[in-house]
Amino acid sequence: MGKYNRTNLKLVQFDINDIKGLIELSASVGWDYDKYEISTVLSTGKIYGHKNSEGKIVSSAAIIPYDTNLASIGMVIVNKEYRGLGLGKEITQKCIDSESNDISIMLIATEEGKPLYEKMGFITVDSVHKYICDHYNVKNILNNWTLCIVDFTENDLPQIVNIDRAAFGDKRSKFLHNRIIQSEQCLVVKDHKSNIVGYGLSILGPINLILGPIVAPDSLTAALILDRLASRHRGKLRIDVPSGNEKFQLFLEQCGFVKVNQPPIMVTNSVKMPARNKTLFAIAAQIFG
Repeated sequence: MGKYNRTNLKLVQFDINDIKGLIELSASVGWDYDKYEISTVLSTGKIYGHKNSEGKIVSSAAIIPYDTNLASIGMVIVNKEYRGLGLGKEITQKCIDSESNDISIMLIATEEGKPLYEKMGFITVDSVHKYICDHYNVKNILNNWTLCIVDFTENDLPQIVNIDRAAFGDKRSKFLHNRIIQSEQCLVVKDHKSNIVGYGLSILGPINLILGPIVAPDSLTAALILDRLASRHRGKLRIDVPSGNEKFQLFLEQCGFVKVNQPPIMVTNSVKMPARNKTLFAIAAQIFG
């Protein structure tokens, strides 16, 4: 337990003026949130947390509500000096209470956080595979000549939202709009009739180029998207892959990616959890589900 108590701690909703303090809190636990990532979270969802009497942020939790039946919780952090006071439970519950009882809420848990979430009614339904790559090894991939990969334009957004809804399980129009603005690169895959059948994003963070979401009709197309996103980057890469994508994971490992973690996906009110069509090969980030 930390050396501080709950006296003079205030539970608040954060805004853009709190970004610097949220970055400092994130860095204190070794996470690499930057102003661009936190700005996307704030523009898409809500961040709650505690401030002490000096105005220092000592906890945080974010909730990202999607368009209909699903929301995602992430960025659950408590300053090490304030742990053991129930702050993590309080801010997570605040996120839950901010949304309707009729939706499913998901999160990707840390090992330390899993027991808390289980006590709050979350159940493990799956896992994601976190991969890191220090040096990407470009591979010669057999191209699919019936498809073409091109840069995103504004006219592509409605089709991207639709294929993402089938892949992710809920419509994410506001999030995708904000995430594409933040992205380093956004690629779309079109068939011979110019219908969009896949897409992929890369986000340049302070440590890694984050690859995802990647939605594709098959693992070969997903590999082609990833290769286009990764091959010109000189630096570290990160990708989080949902379970059930073994061929894609093998491709990643052949390109120099190493699996470093396999955190659980946990859900509350899981009976409302929308189905996915198995075309999601990489998630946006663990905070976004």
